[in-house]
Amino acid sequence: MSGPLLLHPDDNVLVLAAPIRAGDVLILDGVEVIAPASVEVGHKLARRALKTGDKVLKYGAPIGSMTASAAAGEHVHLHNMKSDYIASHTRRATGAGEA
Repeated sequence: MSGPLLLHPDDNVLVLAAPIRAGDVLILDGVEVIAPASVEVGHKLARRALKTGDKVLKYGAPIGSMTASAAAGEHVHLHNMKSDYIASHTRRATGAGEA
């Protein structure tokens, strides 16, 4: 199994190059962590413990804020983070002439 990818040294999340299953052993910054849940490829994991209000850093840039805490190895997604830029629950395409 490929390990989670660190895209930038400042990131506090890792991106999964392959899906993981609950109970899988992950090595995060040299520390062994047991995956608490199954997570699909392309999703994010907490690189270290994150608390409510922490900025989520991916590609070395903030992409959102934590709305709930997450331990190292936990899934980071819309259930525990929010975009600081767009409301994720209102994303939709708009066409010409729409107000």
